[in-house]
Amino acid sequence: MEMTSYEVVRRAIEMQTPSRLPIKLEQPILTPRWGLLESDVAVVRWKYIGTGDRRKRETYDEWGCLWVRSEINNMGQIKVHPLESWDRLDAYAWPDPDDPALYAGMEAQFTGLEDRYILTDFFMLLFERMQALRGFENCLTDFYQEPEKASALADRLVDFDLRVIDNISRRFPGRIHGFWFTEDWGTQQALMINPRLWRSFFKPRYRVLFDAMHAAGWHIWMHTDGRMNAVLEDLLELGLDVVNLQQPRVNGIEEIGSQFRGRLCFESSADIQATLPGKSPAEVKSEARLLLEQWADRRGGFILSIDENEVDLNIPHENTLAMIDGFLEGRSP
Repeated sequence: MEMTSYEVVRRAIEMQTPSRLPIKLEQPILTPRWGLLESDVAVVRWKYIGTGDRRKRETYDEWGCLWVRSEINNMGQIKVHPLESWDRLDAYAWPDPDDPALYAGMEAQFTGLEDRYILTDFFMLLFERMQALRGFENCLTDFYQEPEKASALADRLVDFDLRVIDNISRRFPGRIHGFWFTEDWGTQQALMINPRLWRSFFKPRYRVLFDAMHAAGWHIWMHTDGRMNAVLEDLLELGLDVVNLQQPRVNGIEEIGSQFRGRLCFESSADIQATLPGKSPAEVKSEARLLLEQWADRRGGFILSIDENEVDLNIPHENTLAMIDGFLEGRSP
């Protein structure tokens, strides 16, 4: 009996030998060789965007951050940080995670997804939201100059996250399989903060959040950009199940593989900066094969994640097709 999409993804995450390579897509892709590829993963979203109305050039998000976008389609940048001054804290209007309107409409999204692996997602879980509220420079100096205020802000955000997890898990028990969130931690060279500070300040808070996600019955999926290798072992220790790395060249393909192959599931593709935009199709295909060799285990441990924003990322379509060929050839039955 053929495995469902849910079973293929679950087995890949839990190293239980899926029948094929699972694929995560925003939209189906028509390929010359493999026909129409559809996603094994679907996302059921609550009414939280985190970047405001993306149709507008300037827009406020749920937290009062002003996002400004250029004429080119993009996520934008925050130009107004509502807690840039601590003097604004007393008057700050916190979003309400218990507002039923946030979860209205989720039920209808499950229709037709009975065989899929279901995620819900969360943009800017903790560190990123601290930066958004305070500003990047303020956020980093707070750890040293205003540690009590930084701790209080982080704890308030953890409470918000926990209440979201509780609301979603109570409304849809057993129907969501994973919780996908963003938390960029790396520059092109290293972790943004000292690893010792990360372990003393963030690790205990992540433990609380990860325990709540697992208690809800969910796998934990984390997107993080940059070279954050210094704390990947810590995240694994805390219970991280899937890590989304879009810059494998920055992380070090062989380096990551030697440490985590068979221990952690990777959601990835060929490098979206160093490879997909400018290399030849043959080079892209070669990197796809290398990633499978280094990061995938014979029992699973890899999910092909394809970013549909080829135009935004300046990725030639032939490179996307070459990447798909490289991955699927390496994991065809």
